[in-house]
Amino acid sequence: MQRNMDLRVGNKYRIGRKIGSGSFGDIYLGTNIVTNEEVAIKLESIKAKHPQLEYEAKVYRALQGGVGIPFVRWFGVECDYNAMVIDLLGPSLEDLFNFCNRKFSLKTVLLLADQMLSRIEYIHSKNFIHRDIKPDNFLMGIGKRGNQVNVIDFGLAKKYRDPRTHLHIPYRENKNLTGTARYASINTHLGVEQSRRDDLESLGYVLMYFCRGQLPWQGLKAGTKKQKYDRIMEKKMTTPTELLCRGFPSEFAIYLNYTRSLRFDDKPDYSYLRKLFRDLFVRDGHQYDYVFDWTVFKMEKESMQQQQRQQQQQQRSGRDRADEGEEQDFGGRMLASSSRNPGGAVASSSRAVMPPTGTMPSDPVNASSSFRRSASATRTPMPALGDNSGLTTPSRNIPPANP
Repeated sequence: MQRNMDLRVGNKYRIGRKIGSGSFGDIYLGTNIVTNEEVAIKLESIKAKHPQLEYEAKVYRALQGGVGIPFVRWFGVECDYNAMVIDLLGPSLEDLFNFCNRKFSLKTVLLLADQMLSRIEYIHSKNFIHRDIKPDNFLMGIGKRGNQVNVIDFGLAKKYRDPRTHLHIPYRENKNLTGTARYASINTHLGVEQSRRDDLESLGYVLMYFCRGQLPWQGLKAGTKKQKYDRIMEKKMTTPTELLCRGFPSEFAIYLNYTRSLRFDDKPDYSYLRKLFRDLFVRDGHQYDYVFDWTVFKMEKESMQQQQRQQQQQQRSGRDRADEGEEQDFGGRMLASSSRNPGGAVASSSRAVMPPTGTMPSDPVNASSSFRRSASATRTPMPALGDNSGLTTPSRNIPPANP
């Protein structure tokens, strides 16, 4: 694809740099050449063994209108690629987790849990299960929606019931693992057909990953992929939820035990699960101000960098003043020397105080300005976090309806 960087899709979207990968296909930054608006463009080779992008576009359209569901602007075929143009979003929760040194506070975990539960409930209400719940597939918004959690990557999504009759798909076994082993439910490891309960169990593992920093079954070594999956399953099955959630509020163990207790075609009680975490949030004294860890972390980092720049500017100004003092002293010596010349002529003071050509100091203002440019150029890159406009929202203990 890199050789076709001038390729346009849908007649008005120009493809830019690669910004990510999905379960099927790569994602590029795109620009609407009419409005100059930035979008995301997902491409998949038409020669792919199992093309999925057209199916994913259909799932997005079936979910269209839900909070936190990106809007598909265009889908079609361009040259040798299937292409889908979709809303551009911010960083993934995995990106932000790494940015925050791989630990989230309880407040941030609970703020995320509330929105993630609502996204999963909405997907289920539209007759689909996601089947690949993981931090990489939840992205924060940008601009005015910088505090909104969005869900992406529906290449593995599946209808679990008939949209008209709501007849549930039949229970099956001996299925291959679909999704990401780290967050897969125990039943998925056992080869059982996935249903609503499995998305929710996967979310439970994501939340504990955010709390703990890692899960007990990460980093296991094995000779083959199957052997690794088996080792992950064994570790997952032999780690009691109480041990997995030890050191954290009991609500996390209650959540996981509830999801594991659901039968194949049970409808989960999403309101009960949300209330579980909301009550904990209020009881712990937090406010629904949507100030996440990365918001604070970014502000602290920028404040520290500003202080360092100010200190360096002060040091530079001190050196400039010292240089001026040396120049004045040098000029005074020149004046004294010229007043003793044999002809008795006294050199003019304007000439006497000027140092030789090329020794004048740089203008202090320009020097500090060029320093500022150089300092900002070496700043640590930050992920796009949106404009945090939600930070001005008055604190309140009652969460807004489905942010």
